[in-house]
Amino acid sequence: MKKKLKQLSSSQIIIIGFAAVILLGALLLTLPIATQDGRGATFADGLFTATSAVCVTGLIVQDTATYWSTFGQMIILMLIQIGGMGVVTIAVALAVMSGRKIGLRQRSIMQDAISAPKMSGIVRLTGFIIKMTFVFEFIGAAIMAPVFCKEMGFLKGIWYSVFHSISAFCNAGFDLMGVREQYSSLVYYIGNPVINIAIMSMIIIGGIGFATWEDFATHKLHFKKFRMQSKIILVSTALLISLPTIYFFFMEFGDMPLGQRFWASLFQAVTPRTAGFNTTDLTLLSETGIFIMIILMLIGGAPASTAGGMKNTTLAVMLSTALSVFSRKEHTQFFGRRVDNETVRTAATIVTMYITLFVTGGLIISSVEGLPLLSCLFETASAVGTVGLTLGITPGLSMLSRGILIVLMYLGRVGGLTLIFATMVGNKSTTARLPQEKLTVG
Repeated sequence: MKKKLKQLSSSQIIIIGFAAVILLGALLLTLPIATQDGRGATFADGLFTATSAVCVTGLIVQDTATYWSTFGQMIILMLIQIGGMGVVTIAVALAVMSGRKIGLRQRSIMQDAISAPKMSGIVRLTGFIIKMTFVFEFIGAAIMAPVFCKEMGFLKGIWYSVFHSISAFCNAGFDLMGVREQYSSLVYYIGNPVINIAIMSMIIIGGIGFATWEDFATHKLHFKKFRMQSKIILVSTALLISLPTIYFFFMEFGDMPLGQRFWASLFQAVTPRTAGFNTTDLTLLSETGIFIMIILMLIGGAPASTAGGMKNTTLAVMLSTALSVFSRKEHTQFFGRRVDNETVRTAATIVTMYITLFVTGGLIISSVEGLPLLSCLFETASAVGTVGLTLGITPGLSMLSRGILIVLMYLGRVGGLTLIFATMVGNKSTTARLPQEKLTVG
């Protein structure tokens, strides 16, 4: 067994690790103690919920608050935490805590798992990630605790604060607000500044990535000293929040009081990347608003973060490449730095894969279920982007359509390129060049 494990690549270990945690979580959720009726969930419901939790998506087929017991909710929360931080990150942390030596192979796997730029200092970076994760989650829970404790009592209020802080930081989107109304998410807090600020802050902090945290810790607010990747992430995040907020404020929520209108617009701009909470009824959005949310869900957050999606750096590279073609520049560039061609090719591959998965899944579900295509595309974008937002059709889908969403959530979390690299281990790259011939495009 040890010999076989040593033969596995980093990509294969990451894929197997996520699959193993999902399977274990699904089995635990089928236990009688996991549901409020004491009968346990079906394996299909347990598998869907465990996949959604580990892949920090938030799509559900059973309301989290009313269907699952406290034990079941704790299992879901543990799966969210493992999925958000990464299976490999958790494994390395446990190894360090137990006093085991971390070898070069383990460091290499860790580097791939968190997309670290270099292997040196990877154990220190892992410790930094774990420490800051719990610090941020504690702060988020502390901010929300007064609101929830006042409404639900001390112990229940603390539990709700911890659950929603972890779920928001890990960009999972699971909530316990079904006690008010099933599948209602945070609609009852649409105008509550404390809950809005706490949830949005956790989503953004978790979604900007571990490398950006390190830049803040090292260089404070000296933006010019940040690495190029952190600059791209922060600028693109600001644009991807502010521009949709302006659209939602002026075009979607005009019938709301001014305060609610502001919070609703800002929250709906933040949550598609890629948290899955909502404070308004998304089915009331116009088709334009729904399409904008689909785009935001596909983009997602930053690399090496708790967010999913194709990543904002991928979008930035593609846009910058287009601009370089328009201006007849030879290379893609940001902030006075050149991006290598391999990165551009990888970005183009990722965009193609995400669009293919999201469109194909939507077309199949629409055909099988007889539902509007836009609604189905919304669900598949939510799944492959590991978001969790829904127009309410997921609980009523057939087993085939649920299976498609499970596959999309899994691929969205482990990453399509990780899957490709895992299946192509052993294939040797070649430096041989074929004859070149001119091809006209566009």
